Amino acid sequence: MKIFREHDFGEVTGWELGWSPAGRPIMTTFLYVADSVMIDTGPRHMRRYAVEIARSSNIGAILLTHYHEDHSANAAAISRDLDIGVYGHYLTARKLAFGYRIYPYQHLMWGRMDPVAVHTLPEVWEQNGLHLQPVYTPGHSKDHVCYLDAENGRLFSGDLFLSGRIKYFRADENIDEQIASLKKVLSLDFDALFCGHNPMPENGRAGLEKKLRYLEDFYARVAPLAVRGMDENAIMRRLRLKEQYLIKLMCFGNVSMKNMVRSVIRAENRPPA
Repeated sequence: MKIFREHDFGEVTGWELGWSPAGRPIMTTFLYVADSVMIDTGPRHMRRYAVEIARSSNIGAILLTHYHEDHSANAAAISRDLDIGVYGHYLTARKLAFGYRIYPYQHLMWGRMDPVAVHTLPEVWEQNGLHLQPVYTPGHSKDHVCYLDAENGRLFSGDLFLSGRIKYFRADENIDEQIASLKKVLSLDFDALFCGHNPMPENGRAGLEKKLRYLEDFYARVAPLAVRGMDENAIMRRLRLKEQYLIKLMCFGNVSMKNMVRSVIRAENRPPA
């Protein structure tokens, strides 16, 4: 089943893309078009649609929030087709220069990305009167960037938000960096939140504040037990945290609630800077 939906957010258009071999996709991904800029490019399984969007929107550049294949997979194809540049964090450029290995579930849900040359972002992106400030927000990935449109009160947040209550982490996510990144963007002036999976065109700050409270509460419950030397299994039992076993099994353990606990343990055991 394919999902291809256009969402009109005024001066911003969101395109919701998703694919599944059977039934509704577990997760859809949004790419956004603001003026002549495309922010993220959607999954490979929906490449034909992403390229058509870029052509019909007369895209002049692509900005990536991070390297993950559901956001970056079509950057190379669109860049070649329209002869336009792709921009992102220097760590995004490093990751996408040669490609990277992904798990079978990632192949199934999104498909792999093609290597692409990514130009390092300027301090402020300017094109046709649109001004976007890249804001470095690591935690979900080391290279994660949000884009602030201060003039219009909009934040293109990639995967910083996702939901106010997170049930699992990828193995490489970092909870203390996510908390710091959420605090960082909440110091900025915006209302509309254009998330890579769950847009909130109104009152987006409330969504980020809810997630921040949830992660801080989770950290505060896990950290004292980690300091006492308890491992992730013991902490899961003590706090009665529920694992999403089907998701954990399907993702070979790369996505799980236990990864959130491990992230707190790593943070508490990290030597002071």
